[in-house]
Order: sequence, then structure tokens, then C-alpha cells
Amino acid sequence: MTDGFGLKQTGDAVGSATDFVITVTTPEVEGEHHIRILLPTDYARHPDRRYPVLYFLHGASDDPGNPNVAYPALTAAQSMITVIPDGGRRGWYTNWLDQSTAAGAQNWENFHINQVIPFVDANLRTDASRKARAVAGLSMGGFGSLHYAQRHPGLFGQVASLSGANELSVRHTVMRAAVVATLTNIGAPLCGSSNPTCSLDFGPAVSSDAIFGTPYPVFGADWRWDEADPVSHMDVLARAGTGVTLYTGNGGGDPAEPEFWVESASQHAKERLDALGYPVHFVDYGDGSGWGDDCAGGHTSGCWAQDLVDFVPRLEAAFASA
Repeated sequence: MTDGFGLKQTGDAVGSATDFVITVTTPEVEGEHHIRILLPTDYARHPDRRYPVLYFLHGASDDPGNPNVAYPALTAAQSMITVIPDGGRRGWYTNWLDQSTAAGAQNWENFHINQVIPFVDANLRTDASRKARAVAGLSMGGFGSLHYAQRHPGLFGQVASLSGANELSVRHTVMRAAVVATLTNIGAPLCGSSNPTCSLDFGPAVSSDAIFGTPYPVFGADWRWDEADPVSHMDVLARAGTGVTLYTGNGGGDPAEPEFWVESASQHAKERLDALGYPVHFVDYGDGSGWGDDCAGGHTSGCWAQDLVDFVPRLEAAFASA
């Protein structure tokens, strides 16, 4: 693959011919960043064929270069390319308001939209039309997928949020608090010194105002959070005719389980689309009964794996009929 669009590769790709990771640098985001690419097994045998692309956005503290992260439903897809770009441990798929924090440059939206997408289209045999491009993600990436589809409705024909942080408005302050927790890194002391990859360590602590300004609704000063709130902008997806898919569990009814709050945010997104008379594929699997062998309705990989088992064939069918 050839460097370009502000991306510079460091070292060789790692993996197989159809499942590999490249590492890039960019002035838009501090550090090195992994991009995982999944190709259909017949990609090399059909040099004249172009493929639709799914951009899959990971959750907080994840890394697409981690060989232990498995996406069986994605690797099994045979009619599309999947690209899993680095979104940072707490990048939140946006250009941060404050670029002078200890985290350095944090222009994630610029990285993904202005660099990764054209880089992929230039290096792989993609169908670069809107109808052949989708964005989906889990948890933090669920927010990112809706955020990108709403900010760039001309780019994506399909969007899916799996247990996404779908609501940042003042009526869902718990989700705002979750974002702030990743910024201030309040969980890091629980990791100790023996686990540098602890999922509760999000990197150097920065201000709670770093991404969207103050999260506190004082005299309307939190307007940037409302502007980024996916639930408030579902009308954008409706006007664009974007296919929308939402998955959630109920966390077993336990407010201490993140999925408990995800459910209400996802329900609010659906309610907004229902009010607009716009269709949505909405799956609330509750406590996970019947939703795969490893799902108990929580904010866990077992539930997301089953989400993908449901979503990937539907997406491939949507691509085929577009």
C-alpha cells in the first residue's frame, strides 16, 4: 500500500494476505496508529472486481492491532472489505476542542474522514460510492459511527451502533460522565503498575473540557455536547435515507452495568426515528437470552459478537441490492 493523504506507514504489514495490520503516523493525531484490514478470501482472484467497504470503529481502550481481538463475523464476510482504524483509547471519534493537552494532537475525525477513507480507496479495489460504504461501531465506536454518519451524510449509506454511547445531551448525563471518566482517567489507579494495557488506563489525564468544552449545563455553556449528541440529529440520517441499525441489551436491569444506560440511550434514538416515521432495525436483546452463547445482556464482547452475526449478512445483502 502506498503512503498518501497525510499517512506514512512505519514498517511492514503484519498478518495474512486477507487479514493484516498496517501502522501509520499522521500529523493529525499524536503517535503511531494501527489500521486493520480484512479482505474477502477471493480478493486476489478477482482483479477486476470492486468491493463495498465497512468502516468498523472500536470501543474505548481497544486497539485494532491487538491479535487477541477477534471479529469472526467480520472475517467471515465474503463480499465486502472491512477496515478497522485506530480510534485511540479515548479519542471519541472527533476533533478535540483542546489540542494542547498532554495527549498531543487529537484530530480523529480528520484522520478517519480526510485520510483513512481516501487512503483505502486509493490502495484497494473499493466501490467508493456512498451506497457501497458503511460505518458501524461498538460502545465508543457506536457513538463514532452515528456521529460520522450524521456529520458526513454524503459518505455513508448504512450506519450501525452496537451498544453505542448514543446520547450526550443533558438528559443523559451518565453517558457524559462516562466520557469525562476516560478523559480524566480516574480509573487508572485501579490498574496498578503490573498491567500497562489495563482497560481502565486511558492515557495521560486531561481536562474534562478537552473534547467538547464544559460538560456541565451551566447557562447553556455545554452546547457543544448537544451539538455532538447523536439522538438530537437522527433527522439527518432520515433526510439522507441512511440505513440505521441499533443493538442494545439491558444490563440485567443493574444500573452499575454500563449496558443499563446504553439501553435507554438506544431507545431514545429509536423513538426519535419513530417520531420521524423513519425505519430502523432495532434489536434489544434484554438479558441476552437467546442472543448467542456468551451474551448475558451486558456491555461485553460476547453480545457484540452476536450483534455482528446478525448485522454482517444484512449489510452484505444491503450492499448487494443497492
